[in-house]
Amino acid sequence: MQNTTQSLMINDQVSRWQVYTAQEALYSSAVKHIEEAARNAIAGHGKFSIVLAGGSTPKSIYQLLPKIDTDWSKWHVFYGDDRCLPPEHEERNSLMAHEAWLKHVAIPSSQIHDIPAERGPVEAAHAYNQTLAAVGEFDLVLLGLGEDGHTASLFPGHTWDDTQSAVPVFGAPKPPPERVSLTAARLSQSREVIFFVTGAGKQEAVDNWRRGEPIPASLIKPKNGVDVYIFGVNL
Repeated sequence: MQNTTQSLMINDQVSRWQVYTAQEALYSSAVKHIEEAARNAIAGHGKFSIVLAGGSTPKSIYQLLPKIDTDWSKWHVFYGDDRCLPPEHEERNSLMAHEAWLKHVAIPSSQIHDIPAERGPVEAAHAYNQTLAAVGEFDLVLLGLGEDGHTASLFPGHTWDDTQSAVPVFGAPKPPPERVSLTAARLSQSREVIFFVTGAGKQEAVDNWRRGEPIPASLIKPKNGVDVYIFGVNL
C-alpha cells in the first residue's frame, strides 16, 4: 500500500516522491506505470521507446512485465548504461533484462538495442551514439540511484560530454571500472523518467538530492519532471 506522495521543486526541477510500505507494492505500481506509458505512447505515435536500468529492483519489475497487456511488436528497448564485460557475463545489464523479461515476450530482436560494451568503452559509446542518432525523445527512462548518488554509470566527480548521447566511462568507483553510459542530457530527453530507490543505504543520497546538492541523479531533468519510487528510505 502506498504510504506517502510528495511533490518538490528542487533546483527548478519538479520531482514526485512516492514512498511505499512494501517492495511488492512498489513493483506493482511500477508495472502499472510502464504498462500505461506503453499504451499511451502506442496510441499516440505508434511505438513505445523505453530505456532500461540494471539492478535488483528493476530485475524484480522486469520479471512481472511479461504478464502485462501490450503490443510487444511496438516496443523499442534501449539501455541507460552497461558494463564492459562479455555479453554472457552475469553482470551485464542486457543479459539480466533478457533473462528476466525480454526472452519471454515478442519484441522483435531488431528493436532491442543492447550497448555493445564488450567492444570496449570508446568503440561501444561510438556505436551507441550511431544507434541513437535517429532516435528522438524516449517515452520512458528507468533509472536507479547509487549510495553515492550516481545514476546509470554517471558517477560523482566524473565529467562527461553532454553533447553526446553515449559516453565511455573509465575509473568507475565500483567494478568493473570501464562502462558505457547515456549522458544526463540524453536521459533527460524523455517524456517520463522513473527512479527506483530501495534500501536504507540510499538514505544519504536521497537526503543530498532533496537538499539540492548536485549529485549525478539530480542532473536528469526531463521537461515533465521525475518520479521517484522509494522503499526503505525516510523522507
